[in-house]
Amino acid sequence: MTLLTHAVYALAYLVAGLSVGAALWAARPEADPLVAWLTGGLVVLAGALVHDVVTRLERERQAARRINRLHDRVEELARLLEQRLGADGGDTQPDGGSRYDAVMQEVKLLQSLVARLTERRAPRPPAPAADRKPAGGGATVPVPPTAEPPTPAGPMAGPMDEAAVLEAVRDALKADRIDIYLQPIVSLPQRKHRFYEVFSRVRAADGHQIMPDRYLDIAQRKGLIATIDNLLLVRCVQLIRETERRQHAIGFFSNISAATLADADFMRQFLNMMAQNQALVPKLVFELSQHDLQAGGAVTMGILSQLARLGFRFSMDQVTDLAIDLDRLLRHEFRCIKLDRALVLDPANADRIKDLRRRCAAEGIDLIIEKIETESQLVEVLDTGFDFGQGYLFGEPRLSRKPG
Repeated sequence: MTLLTHAVYALAYLVAGLSVGAALWAARPEADPLVAWLTGGLVVLAGALVHDVVTRLERERQAARRINRLHDRVEELARLLEQRLGADGGDTQPDGGSRYDAVMQEVKLLQSLVARLTERRAPRPPAPAADRKPAGGGATVPVPPTAEPPTPAGPMAGPMDEAAVLEAVRDALKADRIDIYLQPIVSLPQRKHRFYEVFSRVRAADGHQIMPDRYLDIAQRKGLIATIDNLLLVRCVQLIRETERRQHAIGFFSNISAATLADADFMRQFLNMMAQNQALVPKLVFELSQHDLQAGGAVTMGILSQLARLGFRFSMDQVTDLAIDLDRLLRHEFRCIKLDRALVLDPANADRIKDLRRRCAAEGIDLIIEKIETESQLVEVLDTGFDFGQGYLFGEPRLSRKPG
């Protein structure tokens, strides 16, 4: 209904009300004129109510037509997708499942995770946020092979209370405003890109980024962190599939948290999804912190074993204790260890680092030195003989191209 139509309706019942009031006053001049004008007012009110009912019915009809069109479009897209995948020769994964089944498995997993976010509505007391490196996506910024310039809007300025942060994160997740960033892991001294570590940024509706230290602690306390981590992990799988389509022989490191490993429903669905995407498995290396690995009980180690049986490899990061049980790491398919540059170059750790390098080389475990930011720091690392490095020196942060 157009604005002109609304105006005509409003004018009609206003004129009708005035006419009724004037007619009653003229017909019975001896009566109180207030009665005539009240009667006219009732006519105007009745007209306004009818106008409102007609407007609501029209909006409902329009909404129903949009929903029907959307439903038809979704069915058409599903039919076209099935035809497209069938035209590809019924592409099958190593386990015999079709690529269509793999995509539908991923869609169902995303739907279930978004539903969790919709269901969990937390109360609104204010609280501060704290640092934490998230799983499946991330904490700092990074760099990739297929990249676009970063979004112009930077981190969100100004204070946000707990309720506003939670609502903004929920909205961003449901609206697919999760920006994936990549940072290279290079071979030394050639600086050839061998892997990329996956990080994430949550983007608010106005384009500003909600940094992890603004929402992670709040989400942890509200029981949302596992769902958020799980969503970011699925986004990582989508990114890897896109690089496979472009024939990029590159691997990806993605953080996986204790909260994700403890989420039995998600892990069951994720394992099923990856069984349908077996070709992607060798390209994904899961990172666990040393603390999570040491604190992990039988359930955590059992999940790692299931992932390892599918062909996944693992990396340990956030190392603070150099007394590392390499035998335990090898039993669970840990093939990389990340060490902080400051830890490696600390003279007090020289003998232990040398011994760790020797043992890792003998067992086929790669050591990656993190946080290399300058050429002088790189020279110091090269003097110690390490083969892999990561840090801003090897490239500025870049936003990955949107999968699809």
